[in-house]
Amino acid sequence: MFRQLLSGLSRHIPSQCAVCHAWPARPVCDDCVQRFGQPVARCRSCALPVPSGMLRCGACVRQPPPVDQALAAVAYDYPWAGLMTQFKFQEQTGWARSLALLMRSAPWVEPALEAADWLLPMPLSAQRLQTRGFNQTLVLARALEPDKLRAEVLLRVRETPPQSSLSRRERRLAVRGAYAVEPAHAAAVRGKRIVLLDDVMTTGATLHEAAKVLRRQGAAHITALVFARTE
Repeated sequence: MFRQLLSGLSRHIPSQCAVCHAWPARPVCDDCVQRFGQPVARCRSCALPVPSGMLRCGACVRQPPPVDQALAAVAYDYPWAGLMTQFKFQEQTGWARSLALLMRSAPWVEPALEAADWLLPMPLSAQRLQTRGFNQTLVLARALEPDKLRAEVLLRVRETPPQSSLSRRERRLAVRGAYAVEPAHAAAVRGKRIVLLDDVMTTGATLHEAAKVLRRQGAAHITALVFARTE
């Protein structure tokens, strides 16, 4: 799988590696992908690291989240945290193809995408979209699986405070009622296998709230997929 990833990255126009600054290189050079992008065992329900051979962490066994599985490509750590900041806040949308290749190389991601009927990017509120100028998750979805992308299905219906400033409990409360299924597509959700895509997962509050909305409309299976997972 990593050979396929490196081959895909090599098709980019040569540039300086954003991690080690080797020249010429891809946006992330081969050595840095090998060093920082190796997959690790993760809980199938929340994507936190677990010992090898363990399918789910204790917290998810005791209280299963509203998704059937959760997948993450890398830890939200060096160098990926900085690269995600560039992608998200500095309009480095050219990163999307490289990020998508890394995601596809992670365990279980390819089968999840193949089995899905729809890929739904987490939407931004109108205010956040106006401020940022683009939805980074939508850009990533277009690079990841454009044929299954359904950006019109899930809506952000109200603004919420920045999640980074809130505790775990406050995050859950803040996102209640923040998402809805577009009425014209509500009936079509029933029976669908859905991959719900976000860039970073911290507590899972936003993904879980969106998943609950989709469950109420009859979604058959929901996979939460993120590029990076905080640990």
